[in-house]
Amino acid sequence: MNWYPKYTISNRFLLTIREIGESIGEIKAKSLAPNAIAKLELSARELSSYASTSIEGNPLPLTDVKRLLKTKKNHIRDTEREVLNYNDTLRTLYQSVRDGHFVLNALALERVQGQVIKGLMDNPSHCGAIRKDPVIIRNPRKVDEIVFIPPDAKDVEKLLGELMNFVNNNIGKIDPIILAGVFHRQHVIIHPFMDGNGRTTRLLTTAILGMAGLDLFEIFSFEDYYNRNITRYFKAVGLEGDYYDLKDKIDFSGWLEYFAEGILDELRRVTKILGEQPARQPRLEPHHRHVLDYIREHGSITQREYGAISKRSLAARKLDFEKLLILRLIKTEGIGRGAYYVLPE
Repeated sequence: MNWYPKYTISNRFLLTIREIGESIGEIKAKSLAPNAIAKLELSARELSSYASTSIEGNPLPLTDVKRLLKTKKNHIRDTEREVLNYNDTLRTLYQSVRDGHFVLNALALERVQGQVIKGLMDNPSHCGAIRKDPVIIRNPRKVDEIVFIPPDAKDVEKLLGELMNFVNNNIGKIDPIILAGVFHRQHVIIHPFMDGNGRTTRLLTTAILGMAGLDLFEIFSFEDYYNRNITRYFKAVGLEGDYYDLKDKIDFSGWLEYFAEGILDELRRVTKILGEQPARQPRLEPHHRHVLDYIREHGSITQREYGAISKRSLAARKLDFEKLLILRLIKTEGIGRGAYYVLPE
């Protein structure tokens, strides 16, 4: 039996998703030079490495994190190693997703967790391995108070398999924000490792966003949104009680709204930064102008019509339309096979 999470698509969530799409379109329309994108990626990695480890109690301020990532030290403390591990893993995941090599499976989960806690655990058997022992989540302010009891170790592999099947089987069918958001919370609930669960979850969430098709996933840091209000984050992502008493009542609706808002918040931050810089004028090739001229003459154009007037391949023609859409020089009307393109009003 396939596992399927319970959630409702609210108007608030839909509005946020639309605004995310608009923000990504606005950023892409600036036709950023490769060096500008590289600077944004570096800034996002610095912020993510700081924020995600800060959520777990790492005391290093952002200025120290930036300095640490730019220099090589022979002797490092555990707090520094934690940041370096996160940054190195993030870089590895970025490259893996870009190259199309990232696969969401148990091996990937164990590899990421192993990188995250490398050199930080007394028991090496807990590094890069799904847990075989029970865990409990305590209140950090009152260590005697048990907040949540995750699933038994014997059920962890089955639950992880169901979660990964849900994500992998629905890429291209369900919005990337939903897939990544569901993974994020359910992975935290399953708590599959003895340590490093939060950092591992946030890293894998980034990879899933990219794998599932969210453009520009490398240039924003949703972890920073959580770090600004850690109490709210823990309350939104976690559960209170015993997993087996709660598992049939878990609803992801509120979490998905919060998750999407975090991504939008970060995209707005990036957009604001870019708004302070002069935009590079987009370059249109002759085939792009051919499309625009055709629409001006006939009022609209379809994929079939473009194929009849152009010798470019189907893949190239799709890219032509995508660029014109990103630059907001055309817009889509209709849906599915009935879709066509017109000039904006």
